[in-house]
Amino acid sequence: MGSQSGDKQNPPREARALSAESNGEAPGRGRLADRRILVVGGGQQAFDAGTDPIGNGRAMSLLCAREGATVAVADLVRASADETVAQIERGGGRGFSFAADVSLEADVERMFEEAHAALGGLDGLVLNAGIVPSALGLAQVRVADWDRTLAVNLRGPMLCCRSALERLDRGSPIVFISSIAALRSGSSLPAYDASKAALGGLMRHVAREGARRGIRANTVCPGVVDTPLGRRTGAARISRNAAAVPLARMATAWEVAYAVLFLLSDESVYVSAQSLAVDGGITGV
Repeated sequence: MGSQSGDKQNPPREARALSAESNGEAPGRGRLADRRILVVGGGQQAFDAGTDPIGNGRAMSLLCAREGATVAVADLVRASADETVAQIERGGGRGFSFAADVSLEADVERMFEEAHAALGGLDGLVLNAGIVPSALGLAQVRVADWDRTLAVNLRGPMLCCRSALERLDRGSPIVFISSIAALRSGSSLPAYDASKAALGGLMRHVAREGARRGIRANTVCPGVVDTPLGRRTGAARISRNAAAVPLARMATAWEVAYAVLFLLSDESVYVSAQSLAVDGGITGV
């Protein structure tokens, strides 16, 4: 009886309409003016080309350019990086595309050399490259899949940071893209969870070592985001939906990108070694 009364007194609130920022329609404000940013994993996978929303890496790249940065976009698939750069240029920005497999030491070293030369230096880095394995539960994990997941999701960022700390200007930010799987269980993907949890330890080490030159390192942990990769994952896992989100909807890739923008900008110059969950309250409520 009491719960019924409470429901009448506190009816469900109508969802707030998405803002211009959430829809990727807000104008730039010059928050990264004259900056040179490398976005690793700045392309986009396809699920349904006719209906796909924008992915995290592409939204980050476009937003950095909109805010005044010249952007180096790296991706495993060169054509996908090329398309991101084409969209940057159509929006009046400037970008360069590169192909790299971040699990390969030689590829990472070449990527940083080429990006540094193309941009005339680097003063910001976003590490977004990652893969999601399909095996649910430990019993289904194959050693080859485990090794490949950790090679891309953990060794790749390590190789990138090793190269970056030699080349980034003083005071540059590094932003790791992780997942709320690093903060709580629930994905049923042990290789993915382990790789993202370990990323936090790497981030904190990079923040400590980079502090000598004023280099900051932080992590953004997205929750359930409506992206092509998210839709592909959701097609295989019905449990991946907005039902468990306190804000009752999935995030847009632009909302993740704005969190990254904050950590790249001078607005966060005294923030380092921190993890920011962009999850609609899942990990906190």
